[in-house]
Amino acid sequence: MLTKFAVTNYRGFNKRIEWDLSKPSNYSFNTNAIKDGVVKNGIIYGPNGSGKTNLSLAIFDIVNHLSQKFKKPDYYKNFIFAGHPDALVDFEYSFKFGSQVIEYSYAKARDGKLINEKLIVDEKLIFDHTDRVLDIDMVAFPMEPSFKDALAQNANNVSIINVLLISYPLSAGHYLLKLRDFVNGMLWFRNLDIREFIGMETNVYILDEYIIQEGLVDDFSKFLELVSRQDFSFAKHDINDKKLLCEYGGELVSFDEIASTGTHSLMLLYFWIHRMKKDATFVFIDEFDAFYHFELSYEVCKRLFALDCQVFTSSHNTYLMSNDLLRPDCNFIINDNAIKALCDSTDKELRFGHNIEKLYRGGTFGI
Repeated sequence: MLTKFAVTNYRGFNKRIEWDLSKPSNYSFNTNAIKDGVVKNGIIYGPNGSGKTNLSLAIFDIVNHLSQKFKKPDYYKNFIFAGHPDALVDFEYSFKFGSQVIEYSYAKARDGKLINEKLIVDEKLIFDHTDRVLDIDMVAFPMEPSFKDALAQNANNVSIINVLLISYPLSAGHYLLKLRDFVNGMLWFRNLDIREFIGMETNVYILDEYIIQEGLVDDFSKFLELVSRQDFSFAKHDINDKKLLCEYGGELVSFDEIASTGTHSLMLLYFWIHRMKKDATFVFIDEFDAFYHFELSYEVCKRLFALDCQVFTSSHNTYLMSNDLLRPDCNFIINDNAIKALCDSTDKELRFGHNIEKLYRGGTFGI
């Protein structure tokens, strides 16, 4: 699980911003939002331009060099804070896999090239590659001096982790394999003016075809009815069909033509939930409810937070800021280059009976 993330000099973050998920409070309700002492589910709120999207994209920078999964084509456009164009962007990650703690940090130049890289496991330095000098645990990874020197020079700026993964036979459960598998299961997506995603997949799917070919038409119909109370009468489909069709009064109509913007967004969400159940480790959905009714957003969150993986979203919908859905240590506010949980943003003791949405609107939480 991801326990902590920090980034410096990235896009709108001119200073270091840290998001700590490793210190949940001791609330006795909605305990399913905490797993192994780590915040598993949460929602980030903040004013327009406060950095919700930038923070989520920064977390997924790791996918760009440790995974072969799908990348955002324009990710490195406006990558670095405009006021420090010649500086590096520093990324810091902490992961917890069982009792094992992995700390991974690195720096990239404005074009996305990996410059420095460091890995610590259970407080033991595995390697530190800084300024073309490589300090590495030679017991764990024995190597010839010429190979070590080549790694240190690293003219093509590849990740040392990737080199170790392909160069050494690793036992099952090795920390590098755990890290690789976690990153491969990371997923970021949004559905605003255009649909975009990062990670977890290597292919781009046509949603109609996917639902038909996977035999999910009836399940998709039930999903729409359960979360949004919409009843679509889908026709029988052959596995080779390309489009979802609805049957009304003996006439067949394309689902794409009659579904609203919000329903199209639900279709995308349905696809990703289906995929998350299989492989996801850490998911961030940016502005997930931009086209949803507030009650629909609540129902969607309940389904997302029931998944086994870590799932976080950003939203402007304060209806979701409820102790019935999450808890004060799982609702976060981002503003002024900082992000804090609600319980850490006030001196007031927050209890289950508090209307935290009302408190938020009243200015109780300062950041």
